[in-house]
Amino acid sequence: MAADCRLYLISPERIEHPSIFASELRAALDGGDVAAFQLRLKNVDDAAITRAADTLRPVCQQRDVAFIMNDRPDLALKLDCDGVHIGQDDMPYAEARRIVGPNRQVGVTCKASRDLAMTAAESGADYVAFGAFFPSNTKTVTTPASLEIIEWWSELFEIPCVAIGGITVENCKPVIAAGADFLAVAGGVWNYEDGPEAAVRAFNDLFSVMPS
Repeated sequence: MAADCRLYLISPERIEHPSIFASELRAALDGGDVAAFQLRLKNVDDAAITRAADTLRPVCQQRDVAFIMNDRPDLALKLDCDGVHIGQDDMPYAEARRIVGPNRQVGVTCKASRDLAMTAAESGADYVAFGAFFPSNTKTVTTPASLEIIEWWSELFEIPCVAIGGITVENCKPVIAAGADFLAVAGGVWNYEDGPEAAVRAFNDLFSVMPS
């Protein structure tokens, strides 16, 4: 199970120049397998999100990397994204599904709650996200999660789970071993000492050697 773990990239919270960041994204994707890229911009207007999405979506989709919009099912539909990721404070899963339709992915943040995860799965979510597992530079950790929730989920449920929260090349081995299907990583890639391409390569090297 652990050998099937894949990388789920999260964008920086601000992208001032999408065309410049597109080069960083291409470099990251050159580093190895990436399942998805989530555009997660904070405190910006819809025009800025649209500019970023229109620039970065083709980079991902040309390489068969799912392009996921954070928080906004309406923009996911309008901008032809592959899916949307919603938090517990955004809107109910059913409303997000109604907006994006049956053919796009809908993922749901479940923090450290087994109940929220089971509810999301029963409602039809394509994946559930647990975290945070480590302190994060991109998001305040209000609900620390333990590895036990990933172990429990991976043993009982077929729907994939994403681990998120401060994950880096240096600390990710226990999360992979617990059975996470995807590691959601932001700063651990974009701020990696040797650059995003080296970070993605390092994560994929770990995925390939961790025992299943």
